[in-house]
Amino acid sequence: MRKIEGATRIPVPGGKVIEEHIGRVNSEDESISIAHMVAPANWEEPAQTPSFTEYTVVLRGTVLVEHAGGVTEVSAGQSIVTSPGEKVRYSTGAEGAEYVAVCLPAFAPDTANRD
Repeated sequence: MRKIEGATRIPVPGGKVIEEHIGRVNSEDESISIAHMVAPANWEEPAQTPSFTEYTVVLRGTVLVEHAGGVTEVSAGQSIVTSPGEKVRYSTGAEGAEYVAVCLPAFAPDTANRD
């Protein structure tokens, strides 16, 4: 058993706050990462084709996920699962969003394969 005392804030551009609770940075876990995210209104990041599965649970606001089939809106109380090798681009609507992201295996910048 391991108790994690708190999260590590991961610096990213664009005003988004990432607090990793479990993962490569905070707990040295490579098999899974769990992070709490807060993204401002109209935030967006580059498209990526990750080599991990990502499970996203939206707590507040709306996360927009652009993919080959269009754009999926994921609102508070909803979740979305993206698969390895699937090209996706995350952004938020006018109210921003707060969400939890779980990645299997753990997120790493080089496995996100960002454009």
